[in-house]
Amino acid sequence: MIRVLLADDEDLMRAGLRMMLQTQPDLTVVGEAADGREAVSLAAATTPDVVLMDVRMPLLDGVAATRQITGAAEHGGPRVLILTTFELDEYVFDAVRAGASGFLLKRSPPEVLIDGIRTLAAGEALLGPSITRRLLAEFARATPAAPQPEITRRLSRLTEREHDVLLLLGRGQSNAEIAARLHIGEATVKTHVTRVLDKLALRDRVHAVVFAFDHGLVRPGGG
Repeated sequence: MIRVLLADDEDLMRAGLRMMLQTQPDLTVVGEAADGREAVSLAAATTPDVVLMDVRMPLLDGVAATRQITGAAEHGGPRVLILTTFELDEYVFDAVRAGASGFLLKRSPPEVLIDGIRTLAAGEALLGPSITRRLLAEFARATPAAPQPEITRRLSRLTEREHDVLLLLGRGQSNAEIAARLHIGEATVKTHVTRVLDKLALRDRVHAVVFAFDHGLVRPGGG
């Protein structure tokens, strides 16, 4: 059973989400929060697998709430799925930095949202193509951080093939695209991705993109 926490300041939105999720035998709503502060509190109390998080809420916005929820948990903590009204929401980039693992538009069809919850609960990330392109553009404008001894140590643990996979992850490529580029099977790619995330202590492939850009492994133009 996948445990879901709803965080949205609109009562009707929460009610609609709850009714939709209750139709699924593998999903259960463990709590509802009307603001970001309550979301943080309920996340600690109910230990959800996935938090559906609105970005614009009183007391504490969704970005700050996401940062507190993901920061308080270890590698296996709740996954945060941000629900945005607009595809180019100004908060999307900040939410990735805060630890969000996925984004969907509020107007997405019910089956897309339900599949998205299952995807995050399975440990994967969820980004639509247009949002991914925007994120990559944002990262391309950012200045890479100076290498740190701890980062260098983590990278040294990667095999040559795992390093190649990390670079392709950083460019936003899917498992199928990575498989074609490296001439290996998708199952092998999935194994490499899992090992990369584990060795670098990253939550999911979204944060592999963040890591790659932050530390200068991927640069504007795909270099």
